[in-house]
Amino acid sequence: MIPWQAREAGRQLVDLPSRWNTSRDRSRMRRSETSGVSVGFGGVLDDGRPIHGGAVKLLPLCAAFGGGEAQLNILYVVSSSQPRFAGDLFGLCRGRGIRIVWNQNGVGYPAWAGEEGERFNGPMRRLRAMADFVVYQSEFCRVSADKFLGPFAGASEILYNPVDCGVFVPCERVTRESLRLLAAGTHGTRDRVIPLLDALLELRRGGIDASLTVAGGFRWKNAELDFALEVARKGLNSVVRRVMNFSQSDAPELYRRHDVLLHPKYMDPCPTVVLEALACGLPVVGSHSGGMPEIIPESCGVLVACEEDWDVRHSVSAQDLAGAVSEIFPRLEEMAAAARRHAVETFPVDRWVKDHARIFRGLLP
Repeated sequence: MIPWQAREAGRQLVDLPSRWNTSRDRSRMRRSETSGVSVGFGGVLDDGRPIHGGAVKLLPLCAAFGGGEAQLNILYVVSSSQPRFAGDLFGLCRGRGIRIVWNQNGVGYPAWAGEEGERFNGPMRRLRAMADFVVYQSEFCRVSADKFLGPFAGASEILYNPVDCGVFVPCERVTRESLRLLAAGTHGTRDRVIPLLDALLELRRGGIDASLTVAGGFRWKNAELDFALEVARKGLNSVVRRVMNFSQSDAPELYRRHDVLLHPKYMDPCPTVVLEALACGLPVVGSHSGGMPEIIPESCGVLVACEEDWDVRHSVSAQDLAGAVSEIFPRLEEMAAAARRHAVETFPVDRWVKDHARIFRGLLP
């Protein structure tokens, strides 16, 4: 190991910021569940980078287990939010007897990563093999990891991502004639976004007074200009709103200002944005692929049928999106209540933290 890399990896083993130590999540847990467990996250929460994506789920674990009395004895890493010099850090941990828990998100399959798949999969394969325990975010995550990284011989468990149902709460809804649609998150490809505009057109031509907010970053060339020109060309300027960036603290109010979440991403493993929307009482329209069928029952969303294809990405058509929204509209209040109920019963952050407490205790002497 290069000396400066060793120093950097060692620095990541220090305790996390004290501002999380007195969180309500720690106070809600019995002392026996946290006693003797001290979890580090490789500096991901304390390296100056904005906390988003895969790192967000680390916050409740940090609140419950970070900076404890005992010496650091668990390293917890999410595959989609890896610390710098992760390989060196894992080696240091193994040498010091620190247990490693690996949280597996998606992998670089050809339809998404193309010829770059091994650039993502190679490091994940090596790091996962060094873990003492693997948490898969969905059954789809487990299947895709087995297929592209190879089977994992050690202990593992499926734990769906959590949502804080005390923060992400619905607003008081009233029956309304208009319909406010939301697409939120990182929009990686054009064919995930432009059909939303065509679906909006279909709905409005069908007599539904619908509007659309597209929130989050675009990731294709000249995307903002491309999107603005498409909105203007389709005559939708008055009913389409663009929110380029929003923080985790902005998210609950963003959801509450809308009625239905559109999430047509193909083969999404376990999208947190969907769980947050459900907790805020938004039914979901999406693709029947990836982990979505595991987390969206018919009572609180409509998933458009599509084939599972590791080599080709299949987009949801505007017509199918509009048809799914039209199914929800007459049952909006009923499905909104079901969405909230499903989130509270299935993805509560308290239970997720307690499941991790059980896993951590099982790894320690």
